[in-house]
Amino acid sequence: MLPCIEIETAPNPSAAVIWLHGLGADGNDFVPIIPELRLAGCPGIRFIFPSAPSMPVTVNGGYVMPAWYDIIGRNPMDPEDANGIKQSATAITELIEHEFNRGIAYENMVLAGFSQGCAMALHIGLRFPHKLAGIIALSGYLPLAMSLQLEKHSANSTTPIFMAHGTYDQVVVLERAQASCAVLERLGYEVDWNEYPMEHSVNHEELMDISRFLQRVLIKSSS
Repeated sequence: MLPCIEIETAPNPSAAVIWLHGLGADGNDFVPIIPELRLAGCPGIRFIFPSAPSMPVTVNGGYVMPAWYDIIGRNPMDPEDANGIKQSATAITELIEHEFNRGIAYENMVLAGFSQGCAMALHIGLRFPHKLAGIIALSGYLPLAMSLQLEKHSANSTTPIFMAHGTYDQVVVLERAQASCAVLERLGYEVDWNEYPMEHSVNHEELMDISRFLQRVLIKSSS
């Protein structure tokens, strides 16, 4: 399996959040946010922060770095690395199944991701054949959007999606994320869309909104 950092908010957790980092980062990237989320009202949660394998990334001149898939270019019309996305999806799905085998129900799991991790969370969550508690999609976009209509699974047709983006983001421009949200809404998904005055990052207001989302979907799923 992918190497992971695990943090539990209480003994014997009954929920899990699998949080996927962005391009060039690793599993350590979002570990510091856990105390800031203030999740005392939630059931015990196991946060899982996997690290992507390293690979050459075309858009960065072939430089080798942690990546869930190759990025050919930043234009939405550039080809997408479908094989790389699917390979990472298989590896991340293994983590979901591992948590299920450890006793956490699928409906008590949330997939979260930032940037490339956001793309992976959306790609996997909407195709996953068991109901999940929710999807958190930060500063990213919907990959392989053309194939979603055929590949989406009804199990997660009503799964809540928290989608957020910085209005000053120059890495994944706001318009690309808005277009992804529009595709999801046209397909009937419930998207909680949020914008913040920031660049390609997270801020305190966003973390508080994520906290409220987690408390809503995890308390609901455990009741």
